[in-house]
Amino acid sequence: MDPFEAARLGPLELKNRVIKAATFEGMSPGGVLGERLLAFHRRLAQGGVAMTTLAYCTTEADGRINEDMLWLHEGLEPELSRMVREIQAAGARVSGQLTHCGSFSRNRRLERAQRPLGPSAGFNLIGASVGRPFAGAMSQADIDHLVDSYANAARLMKRCGFDAVEVHFGHGYALSQFISPRTNRRSDAYGGSHENRMRLPLRVLESVRDAVGEDLPILGKISMSDGVTGGVDWDEGVRVAQSLDRAGIDAIVTSGGTSSFNPMLMFRGPSIHHGMIEQERNPLVKLGLRMLGPLMFREYPYEELYFLERAARVRDAVDCQVVYIGGCSTRESLDRAIGAGFDFVQIGRPLLKDPDFVKRAMADGRYDSGCTHCNRCVSLIDHPDGIRCTENDPPAGVS
Repeated sequence: MDPFEAARLGPLELKNRVIKAATFEGMSPGGVLGERLLAFHRRLAQGGVAMTTLAYCTTEADGRINEDMLWLHEGLEPELSRMVREIQAAGARVSGQLTHCGSFSRNRRLERAQRPLGPSAGFNLIGASVGRPFAGAMSQADIDHLVDSYANAARLMKRCGFDAVEVHFGHGYALSQFISPRTNRRSDAYGGSHENRMRLPLRVLESVRDAVGEDLPILGKISMSDGVTGGVDWDEGVRVAQSLDRAGIDAIVTSGGTSSFNPMLMFRGPSIHHGMIEQERNPLVKLGLRMLGPLMFREYPYEELYFLERAARVRDAVDCQVVYIGGCSTRESLDRAIGAGFDFVQIGRPLLKDPDFVKRAMADGRYDSGCTHCNRCVSLIDHPDGIRCTENDPPAGVS
């Protein structure tokens, strides 16, 4: 297959097989849409991607990790609709990533509960610095509310003109917390066996499908492995994909790792704690990162297509389409991933380095984006200007 040929994602026609991955942009201060977020995605559309993904759109206010994340509500509809139309006019389809943080939260402004809620009660490490060190367990009513919140958010996305919906089932967020035996210690119908731990995620998938119908494709991003003892391992990751496939998902995005326990499994290369120290304003948190960062963030050497063999297991085990993600920064890697039988490739950091990735790769069979995978961009999600490639910044004194 040619990575630059037109292809169908479920019912949706895409002009090529390259999709901008959902990487939280950090460009919605106070949860408000703005021109910087629009300009970011419009630039990617102009660079040739077939579809760009508006990242981390939470299904309710309490689903935000912090107060600067988007949550989908009716008051957002006019501006969100305009943003989608303008990105589409620039040449790309638009997908929205539906997610919820569950118990992984440092949100100071919870509306429904006194503390963040997940499958089980426990310590909320990320919330300790803002006075929310503990998380509670969801009741049946809380679970039902969460399912409804996904359906309501999906309906809003459809009204706003999104071309696709990506449900986040991975990376240690709410649905992932139910899937993982490390974080799900429930003894009711939502805990214990694989089937029970998948009960909520599959209810969510069903509710989103009912909300958007058959004319919008639904992608699901999974963690093929949590990368932590007691969590989802590579074998169960395949079973997660198969469960979603049997439930009628259009495509699976084969990621890995968890933001809460092992984020470096998904990033590879130098630890993100170096950049976090540079950006942190709280001196106590900065000191803690200096002392504990090397223990908290395990480093994995970077290599191109680092998930390829693991993702191939998922590809061979499901009938739905499969989207590869993980270490694709050159034309050669793009050709290899599509040649290996993956339907699409999602790209993140290399598109920050070069928004014209697709156009340049189409013209040059030896193209290299120049991304060094330093991971400094990751630490900028809380920066006032949002994420960017730090290596693209001009030297001091140069405008």
